[in-house]
This record gives sequence, C-alpha cells and structure tokens, in this order.
Amino acid sequence: MADRKGVAEPWPAGRDTPDEMALKAQYDRQGMSAVVVSRFQRLVYAYAAEQGRDLPWRRAADPWQVLVSEVMLQQTQVERVIPKYTAFMERFPGPVALAAVPIPELLAGWQGLGYNRRALSLQRAAQQVVTQWDGRLPDDPLLLQQLPGVGPYTAGAIAAFAFNRPTIFLETNIRAVLLHLFCGDRHGVPDKELLSLVAQVLDHDRPRDWYNALMDYGSDLKRRFPNPSRRSRHHSVQSRFEGSDRQVRGALLRLLLNTDGLTVAAIRQTLEVEPDRLQRIMAGMVREGFLQQRGSRYLIPLT
Repeated sequence: MADRKGVAEPWPAGRDTPDEMALKAQYDRQGMSAVVVSRFQRLVYAYAAEQGRDLPWRRAADPWQVLVSEVMLQQTQVERVIPKYTAFMERFPGPVALAAVPIPELLAGWQGLGYNRRALSLQRAAQQVVTQWDGRLPDDPLLLQQLPGVGPYTAGAIAAFAFNRPTIFLETNIRAVLLHLFCGDRHGVPDKELLSLVAQVLDHDRPRDWYNALMDYGSDLKRRFPNPSRRSRHHSVQSRFEGSDRQVRGALLRLLLNTDGLTVAAIRQTLEVEPDRLQRIMAGMVREGFLQQRGSRYLIPLT
C-alpha cells in the first residue's frame, strides 16, 4: 500500500501483515532460530525505512540530550514530549545550565509534561553529572543507575541510544512487539521471559538503530491492535488524571509559580480543594522539595 509520496501507508487495524503471519508461523515451527531472528530483523528494519519516526532526540549528538528525552518520555506520549523537549533544550542546553537554575524556572520549563518529580530528579542528576563526572555522562548502565530518576530501563536506553552499546532493556513498545509476535495468545507473560527474547533478537552491530526501529514498529503495532502489552504480567493501567492528587499538585505549582507565596486560605479559595486533602498534598510537596513554608505563606523554593 503506497500513498502519493511513494511511502507505504499504515497497515489496516486488526490485521497482521503477510510478513507477520509468515514470521509467526515459522516461529511456531522453529522457535527463535537464527533464520527467524534474521527474518524478524528484516521485517522491523523494513518498516523503519518506510515509516520510521524523525524525532529530535534521535538527532542528538550529546548523551545528555538523550537522558533528558528518556526522562521526559517516562509515562508521557511522544507527541506531547516533542515540543516540550525542543523548548527545554533551548532553555537548558546542558547539565551545567540545568544544575544551577532556580526551581521555579525549572518547573516553568517543565510545565505541560506532568509528573513534576521528574524535573527535580533531572536537575539533581544534572548536579551529579557536573560534580562527579565533569559534565559528561558515563556509558556504563550501572553507573547511570546512580543518577536520581534513572532505573534499569532508562540506563539501558541511554547506553544504547547515546553510546550505541548493545544493552538489554524493555519498554512498552518493545514489549508489545514481542508479546504479539512471539507469545501467541498467552497472558501474564513475565518480563524475565521477554528480556530473554530481547537478547535473542538484538542486533549487536547496530543497537541504536535496532531499538529505534523496534520502538517505531511497536508504536504502529499498538495502533493496529488492542494494546498487546496488556498480556504482560507487569502491565499496569495509568490512574485517572481528572480529579487526582496529580492534578491538584500541578494546579498548585502553576498557581504559585508567579507569586511570592500564598496562604493556605488563598490557595484553598482558588483551587477549591477539601482542607484535609489540600493539607496532605502540600505536606507531601514540602517533604519532596516542591514547596517551602515561610510564615503563613507557601512558596516554591529557589533551590
């Protein structure tokens, strides 16, 4: 199927392509043989050549930019991240700039991405990169995991995308591909089993290109089928945002960003949140470093 530009159109929803059907049949007969791996890699790379996404962080030459993109992409859709990433990198082009910025300016630059804890963790990571590694990220996933907010997946992804290291990691799109093509109709598939599949199909010569292509393929697969990731033992449904504590926290930060502090009464009048609930949320934000109490007012601290 081709459009007017000669680029293949997306395959219709709810249907495997002929190549996918052939791959599944061969895998059922042979398991993860060298022939199946080769066929799978050709399938993924062919899709990426026609439909691969041109994302700004994929053009990044600096590993720090890769780290920023990976933190932003945690629990946030790619389409939302693209403009925020571009603006954020223009405002804070490297770890030195981010490490020294006041918290209100940091949070202002993060607005619209949600999960503001990630912004504080990213700044703390920047400070550690500057003080511990002279502003340069290490390529060792174990060292990367020492950074605030960086777990095994993020560390593996940074090592692969920034340094082209053949690390083994899972994320939602990769999980969807493996479940759909290699796990039949099974439910409750553990990540340990999927990580073994990741290792078997990895292109060790081109890990950066491979993971980019695999994620693009998974994004399209999730468009065509009900999210295959739901068959993972570790799948979790994101909690509702409307009316949640996350929504209140975000509204509170937006309210305080352009003030020198407000009283609890003024905050409650503006946000219309139950007193006990607001007090609980604000106490948590004080502990996490988002808020500071100064007399009767609450404000966002500078550092």
